[in-house]
Amino acid sequence: MNGMLRTAGATIYYEVCGTGPALLIGQSGEGDADRTADLVRHLAADHTVITYDRRGLSRSALDDPGRGATMADHVDDVHRLLTAVTDRPASMLGCSFGAVIGLHLAVEHPEQLDTLIAHEPVAPGLLPAAERAHHVRELEELQRLYRERGLPDAFAKIAEVLGIDPVGQDTEPGLTPHPLDDRRRAGFDFFIRNDFTAVVRDTLDVGALRDTPVRVIPAFGRTTPRHVFDYRCAQELAALVGAEAREFPGGHNGSTTHPVGYAARVRELLARPVGVLDVG
Repeated sequence: MNGMLRTAGATIYYEVCGTGPALLIGQSGEGDADRTADLVRHLAADHTVITYDRRGLSRSALDDPGRGATMADHVDDVHRLLTAVTDRPASMLGCSFGAVIGLHLAVEHPEQLDTLIAHEPVAPGLLPAAERAHHVRELEELQRLYRERGLPDAFAKIAEVLGIDPVGQDTEPGLTPHPLDDRRRAGFDFFIRNDFTAVVRDTLDVGALRDTPVRVIPAFGRTTPRHVFDYRCAQELAALVGAEAREFPGGHNGSTTHPVGYAARVRELLARPVGVLDVG
């Protein structure tokens, strides 16, 4: 099933498939509802999986394209989407930017979530001050690089900053191709110009995360370099909420490179009672 949802200042495209408890996927980067099609197929057997295009991407249109979108807009969209599709607390898998949206939801609308898997959230606010300032400058420099030299140069540098090897990374076989077509290029344009700024200006109440009733599971990729800021954010989140950071197959974009293993890990963690730790 797919649909269009009117929110404040935008129309949001979403898809719902499968049966079982509700599981919302918040995508990374320029990813839209199609980004994790392989992962969704493996989760839909026992979950009702909800995916969507963030405002400004693909089929989700802004009423005023020149206004852009704030983090508060993105969070409100997810709040309204969950209200529209389920009347019970859902689980959420948030990847990168999507994980930051999930952290906001856990603080601002905790009644809508029972569990949040936050995979390598791009949330500089989780980091110590000096480290946070360094990575904010990285994001601003990436925006400047994109404006001055275009997507190919910016794409390579973004991959480096996030610890992604776009050429030599390990993948599972039989993945659905996601070519860099016009829709993805437009998505990258909005993501870099707009959503990088949303991250830099984010006002996430980090302290309130300690008290959220939502079960927050910090996560990181097996091959993500340990010095990059997305890995560091996952570790700082784990320390903040007093939870073990859990390892997932692949790196920062493991949800697309290792959908079988990634789905198995999601299913395993969502099935585990609160307080029961794994050794993986």
